[in-house]
Parts: sequence; structure tokens; C-alpha cells
Amino acid sequence: MTTLDPANQEARRIRLDDWRKKIDAIDLKLSTLLCERLRCAENISALKAEIGEQVLQPEREKEVLGNVLGQTSSELQTRTLEKIYLCIIEETRLFQHEWKSGDGSDRDS
Repeated sequence: MTTLDPANQEARRIRLDDWRKKIDAIDLKLSTLLCERLRCAENISALKAEIGEQVLQPEREKEVLGNVLGQTSSELQTRTLEKIYLCIIEETRLFQHEWKSGDGSDRDS
């Protein structure tokens, strides 16, 4: 096993901390955007109920996936982003069902 130069090791730790700070900042933005997405889903759920549409809309879900997967720059990113968005879509669908059934605890927000 090779021993790293302590100064070089410290520089790497600083870079690691910088990358983690960037991830933390992105996570804050993502959580804000995901909450906004859920508020949109509440409105969509209300409109679907008014016009008699079901929560599950497979064609729309395919469209959403197509929109976001077009933003990737590698096959690995595409596969990973698809998994993430499938979870987002599934959780949003569950959220809409709960909201529609009146189980949402904070409908006023």
C-alpha cells in the first residue's frame, strides 16, 4: 500500500469537502423543487377529480420520463435518472391518491 503525501491528502480532503458542499446546496434546491412539484400534484389531483380522470396516467408518465431523460449525457446517467424519476412518479402518484382521499394532513399549505 502506498502512503500519500500529507499535503496532497489534505488537498484531497478539501476538494472532497467542496464537492460535499455543492451536493448539500443542490439537495436544498431539489427539496424545494420537489415540494413545489407536490403542490402542483395537489392541483392536478383536484382538477382530475373535477373532470373525472384517474390519478394513474401512463402516457403522461412516459412523457415526463422522456422529457427528463433527454437531459442526460451518458447511458449510466440515463439509467440512474430513470430509476430516480420512476420513484418520484410513483411517490407523486401515491401522494395524489392520499390527497384525493383526504388523508393529506396539511391540505391548507
